[in-house]
Amino acid sequence: MHPKGYKIMEQTTLSKYVKAMRKQYNLTQVDLSEKSGVGLRFIRELEQGKQTLRLDKVNQILNLFGSEAGVVPINKKVEA
Repeated sequence: MHPKGYKIMEQTTLSKYVKAMRKQYNLTQVDLSEKSGVGLRFIRELEQGKQTLRLDKVNQILNLFGSEAGVVPINKKVEA
């Protein structure tokens, strides 16, 4: 359901993705809040690019669009 090749890599991209998907499905922020079970304030903060968000709530929203947030390798090794 999401655009091909769309990768969520940073908060601003996440915000844009959620807003674009919401508009693609003709949902208001209120509609998205009700369908996802997440508060309207959270939806607004997410779309405005808030830096700290609860991942479980983000995934509640993303699941409606057939997506989820998770770990993405960046080819950087952690030194012990």
